[in-house]
Amino acid sequence: MGHVELQRVGFALPDGRPLLDDVSLRVGEGAKTALIGPNGAGKTTLLRIVAGDVEPHEGAVTRSGGLGVMRQFVGHFRDDSTVRDLLVSVAPPRVRVAVAALDDAELAMIERDDEATQLRYAQALADYADAGAYEAEVLWDQCTTAALHAPFDRARFREVRTLSGGEQKRLVLEALLRGPDEVLLLDEPDNYLDVPGKQWLEERIRETPKTVLFVSHDRELLARAANRVATLELGAAGNRVWVHGGGFASYEQARRDRFDRLGELRRRWDEEHDKIRTLVMTLKQKAAYNDGMASRYQAALTRLRRFEEAGPPEEVPREQQVRMRLRGGRTAKRAVVCADLELTGLVAPFDLEVWYGERVAVLGANGSGKSHFLRLLAAGGSDPEPEHRPVGGIEIAPVAHAGSARLGARVRPGWFAQTHEHPEYAGRTLLDILFHGDERRAGMPREEASRALARYELVGAAQQVFDSLSGGQQARFQILLLELAGANLLLLDEPTDNLDLVSAQALEDGLAAFQGTVLAVTHDRWFARSFDRFLVFGADARVRESDGPVWNEERAERR
Repeated sequence: MGHVELQRVGFALPDGRPLLDDVSLRVGEGAKTALIGPNGAGKTTLLRIVAGDVEPHEGAVTRSGGLGVMRQFVGHFRDDSTVRDLLVSVAPPRVRVAVAALDDAELAMIERDDEATQLRYAQALADYADAGAYEAEVLWDQCTTAALHAPFDRARFREVRTLSGGEQKRLVLEALLRGPDEVLLLDEPDNYLDVPGKQWLEERIRETPKTVLFVSHDRELLARAANRVATLELGAAGNRVWVHGGGFASYEQARRDRFDRLGELRRRWDEEHDKIRTLVMTLKQKAAYNDGMASRYQAALTRLRRFEEAGPPEEVPREQQVRMRLRGGRTAKRAVVCADLELTGLVAPFDLEVWYGERVAVLGANGSGKSHFLRLLAAGGSDPEPEHRPVGGIEIAPVAHAGSARLGARVRPGWFAQTHEHPEYAGRTLLDILFHGDERRAGMPREEASRALARYELVGAAQQVFDSLSGGQQARFQILLLELAGANLLLLDEPTDNLDLVSAQALEDGLAAFQGTVLAVTHDRWFARSFDRFLVFGADARVRESDGPVWNEERAERR
């Protein structure tokens, strides 16, 4: 059984700002430890340090057992990458090397068939067997059958980009949980999974004998899968880790108690500091006219120096203050009207009316057509009027459909994309994007832009390019752009997937005050409870309404 240990790890950003400071953490054999904290606090960086992708600037990392790693965005490969490529990318190093050598040898055999090439191919086959790659293919067959309902021979050449985000995650999780690695690092493993998939993940994490360190912001998953919670807390000199030895159920109370304790210790230190300084000043005055007081004055000075050198106790960590001001505006009474709408190959014809001010949660399994439905509305519907063009001037791929989906008068849709893919922001800093504006959003003076970023806890990332942000920071910035553009129909595709706990609560508070209509695709069980209508996309291609959140397909069909 493997383990991971970090000892006094420090790491600074390229611009010199400290990110991690004196981070010590041990994930013992068989432990299931959740790593949480604010977006941008360094959770993904910490996992990359553990994985060996980057070297810490201070401290050391020790590991035992094979290491399996799931990245936050598992499907970001070249456009023609296949299911086989994805599975190979999370295989043990020996298998990856053997697969690459065999692929190169096979290509060489196509180009020339001389003796040297044949010998190279034969050696590659032998190395492939020695590395355990044939056994890996048996494992991959189990993975594709479980995740894609197809054997490996049929699924291996399928392009990764044709898989949904949930299918990509499930495939990688199957490979890692079934594989030989004894330590797993999982960065947002629940993102894009539907609720049955999350329930499956919770059970598998609990059952596996492997050591698991995972990043998640899903409170249900944290409560059901983690037996320890490590928190990256914000600090001026770099962020540090605090570990709660219990589960998530007792985490909030333990953290409040800790903050109270740290605050009390700091108050006592300040009181003692003031007391000693007052004594020094008093003795100094007395020593000025009484030589007998000089020794006492020097002793008090020594005491003050030693007290200050020891330093104050640990400060209470800074907490995030995310404030979302989603304003919206009045529209026609009927914000969305769908008549005999059919999403080609996905959803049977259905009718729907969404009224101004409603909050509609769009539920259902991955691949059932929910994101396509939101994308159709985000583009303005079937035959959009100029006023229905999406805010932000983004290009939205068309959705094949029959029937009609129309937006009401004065409705301006704002789309939050699940994948955060915004090529128009590539290579641009946040300040630059806000300063220049776009077709539907006026530019902002830099000072005003900085204030807006500060409300979203993004001012520290103002000079970073959009591509370099964490998933949660990208999500917060997308929501800020929707706020500034004045959308009054919010179309949110998994908005809480990458948001930390504080930001997710801020989004819920912002939506409660929003003057407009909201349709949100979500698999977040906690977030869904704040909605008042529930639209379920069933496995039978039918769309139906439910009187509450429905996560089980059979229950949905019975309704």
